[in-house]
Amino acid sequence: MQKTHGKILLVGFGPGAAEHMTLRARAAIEESDVVIGYSTYIKLVKELLDGKEVIRKGMTEEIDRCIEAWEQARQGKTVALISSGDIGVYGMAGPTYEILLQSGWTPESDIQVEIIPGATALNAAASLVGAPLTHDFCAISLSDLLTPWPRIARRLEAAARGDFVVALYNPKSGRRTKQIVEAQRILLQYRNPATPVAVVKSAYRKRQDILRVRLDEMSQCDIGMLSTVLIGNSDSYWQAGLMITPRGYHNKYQDLTGELHAGERAGRSLSLGLEGWPTALKEFLDANPEADLQSAANRFDLPLGALLTALTSRTGDSLESGYQVQSANRTQLSTLLEQYRAGGKLGITLGCHSALSTRISLDGTALQIDAGQLLLDFEESRIQLDLSKVESVWSVSNGKQEQSLHLLDRHENSLLQLSRKLAD
Repeated sequence: MQKTHGKILLVGFGPGAAEHMTLRARAAIEESDVVIGYSTYIKLVKELLDGKEVIRKGMTEEIDRCIEAWEQARQGKTVALISSGDIGVYGMAGPTYEILLQSGWTPESDIQVEIIPGATALNAAASLVGAPLTHDFCAISLSDLLTPWPRIARRLEAAARGDFVVALYNPKSGRRTKQIVEAQRILLQYRNPATPVAVVKSAYRKRQDILRVRLDEMSQCDIGMLSTVLIGNSDSYWQAGLMITPRGYHNKYQDLTGELHAGERAGRSLSLGLEGWPTALKEFLDANPEADLQSAANRFDLPLGALLTALTSRTGDSLESGYQVQSANRTQLSTLLEQYRAGGKLGITLGCHSALSTRISLDGTALQIDAGQLLLDFEESRIQLDLSKVESVWSVSNGKQEQSLHLLDRHENSLLQLSRKLAD
């Protein structure tokens, strides 16, 4: 019987070895009339292609593959568009849906679309070197052919700062040789040089190769487009040739026998969990009355806004340090600034969240507001702050009879702090 409606099967067939292909992936290829894929992928499933129309496309012809699948399905054929790994992870599922939707297709259309998942490159690589992905991880492609490098660099920095295990896709090619070096430089700003790294080439294929190195050695390895690079977090380690990333049981238990650390409870959040860490913050401030709020935020590795929010949640408690924290409505900013302007001598701190900060002392009259700008004139210099960049405003007083106003950006970091002594 002649088919009236086509079908597109987006098939991820795993790392390449037949034993790692799912039953559904094998069945999808077998039931298809047409198989479309990158030449290397076609070779990896050649034993399933007898009697089928095979359309091979080159490395940079991804969109052509999607269009071809759409055209073949419109002719009533069942089309398998194949990819190694998982077709939805750096694969063809995304661009295929984009092409279909732009062409007027919807999920209710006559042409059916099915995604068949497969084991990803990072899963395959991880399985060969131990258990590196046992805790939080992320995947970042170093290819800047379609993604601007500054965006990739920001993602690398965020992953490094967040202490994620990182899987690097497309780490290096014949023309792109410097990206892996730059990635290493960014990661080393936050990671120990001895952080474990696994470079896995052609996982579960004939030319499989595995290198076990340190982060400071990574860029010197033989790395190419068939390589996946796994970079551990601050707890990851090599032992007996295996990269292990602990799940975090050591934070709660003394050892694997189940003995709890003091203050921890089985089946409950850590004492430094979402509900517990404000208590730890209070204890720190009470024990360190000389510590300012920014140094406390740095200690807990949090933006100042998160710390201030935690303190407001404890207003019913008595802080020996005497901090009283209030969030102000942004519409009150002009009024609050006017109060500080009329309050005599001011302490002004800029760049509070960075390693380099500036603190100056000025008379309040030096503070001016003009056309949405906060202006601070001193000596022969002027500091200018665009108030549209201020996302939140916090008023803080403490037992030292000092009051401060904190202007924070959208990342909850401090743009400017004004402080003044309160009248006795």
